[in-house]
Amino acid sequence: MTANYELFGDVIEYPDTNAQRRFAALVGIDHIKERLVNEASVLINPEVLQEWSTRHHGGTLTVVHVVEERAPLIVLTGDVGTGKTELAESVGDPIARQLNLESVTLYPLSLSARGRGLVGEMTTLIAQAFKHVRSSLAGARDERGRVRSAGILLIDEADAIVQSRELTQMHHEDRAGVNAVIRAVDSLRRERVPVLVIMCTNRAEALDPAITRRAAHIFSFCRPNEQQRIQVLIEALEGTDIETRRIEEAAHSLGPTETRPCGATYSDLRQRFLPDLVLAAYANDSPITAEALAVAATAFTPTRPFGTPDG
Repeated sequence: MTANYELFGDVIEYPDTNAQRRFAALVGIDHIKERLVNEASVLINPEVLQEWSTRHHGGTLTVVHVVEERAPLIVLTGDVGTGKTELAESVGDPIARQLNLESVTLYPLSLSARGRGLVGEMTTLIAQAFKHVRSSLAGARDERGRVRSAGILLIDEADAIVQSRELTQMHHEDRAGVNAVIRAVDSLRRERVPVLVIMCTNRAEALDPAITRRAAHIFSFCRPNEQQRIQVLIEALEGTDIETRRIEEAAHSLGPTETRPCGATYSDLRQRFLPDLVLAAYANDSPITAEALAVAATAFTPTRPFGTPDG
């Protein structure tokens, strides 16, 4: 039996104020955030959909059963730095609050669960990971059968675990691992275990078709457009004396240009551009100025799109 610390990264339990702050900081993707929370809540606890149907239609509609038959699997796909992993790691907080659960626990699957290519190893590790998450929820329902706690199994870089079995060069062990994930997800659906599986990938086309067919929803993430870049900068720079016009100009400079096809990602803005702006002002013991913002925006180099060569 593999130790839990080898199967998972940092386990997080929600509600969590830090996760709440991280979720709120994800601006520009409100439509995805709202839909994801609602999708996840229904997949974890289908009873809320039945209650809704009874309130508005006097009973459980047939279409509600159709929705309930979906696998508890959501795929987040898109370019690097667009917020997929950050959202996956923080969405457990609004889910716990919306469903009024005692706890929602996030289990991030470690890539070490892929194993070393030994016969049967990957399949065993994946099976252990799903088994641990399920066993941790032995008391997930109260005496009346109502869900009071839930789990989220996060598989980041999912294309490394569930790559398409259609690839002719695919190793037998990798095929077996994909089969193990499919069986485990199907088991969660059949037995209605309050566990949600979230997969993140930069390469949706590399996922096995059986995985994408099973996904209750596939959310696609894009780099922020100019209006979204403006929103990020305005919120972050609140309290400075920089005029909105100058912030809009900086957001424009951080977008695509004649020499580069892509603008800054959300990650670029939050983890590189804004911190660099603050630290430069701190080093000079000066306020953040419109001039400094403009210079930094013009000089900034966004992260290259996934799969493209450097330079």
